[in-house]
Amino acid sequence: MPGNGGLSHVDEAGGIHMVDVGGKPNERRRASARALVRMRPETAEALRDLPKGDALATAQVAGIMAAKRTAELIPLCHPLPLSHVEVTLEIGRDGVEITAAAETTAQTGVEMEALTAAAVAALTVYDMAKAVDSEMVVDEIRLLEKTKG
Repeated sequence: MPGNGGLSHVDEAGGIHMVDVGGKPNERRRASARALVRMRPETAEALRDLPKGDALATAQVAGIMAAKRTAELIPLCHPLPLSHVEVTLEIGRDGVEITAAAETTAQTGVEMEALTAAAVAALTVYDMAKAVDSEMVVDEIRLLEKTKG
């Protein structure tokens, strides 16, 4: 069926394309995203008891690196000059909450960079703890906000 159904990366004939942002002005843009890694309370406690800088620092760096490489991972995503990326991880009773924020001054938004940072940080936590908790779930990867101007 012809038409794109409102999808920005699909043309009227159903083919994919990179969105042309050439006519848009450079604006300050920011986005934040969140992901959860649900786990057994004992697993969360084991992560909490590690010396500062171990598993959570690794996940934090992985999230930042992922944001910087988003255009290499998401085929139609524009490469952006990121001015700031922040990834924070908080261990709760039965999981880890990851919040990621990305900023740029560009012609398009940074929501994919924030989402990618949160997702990769969550996958890194999963990787670090999978040997002790095979029932972990990466959950609720979602955009919290995006702003421009």
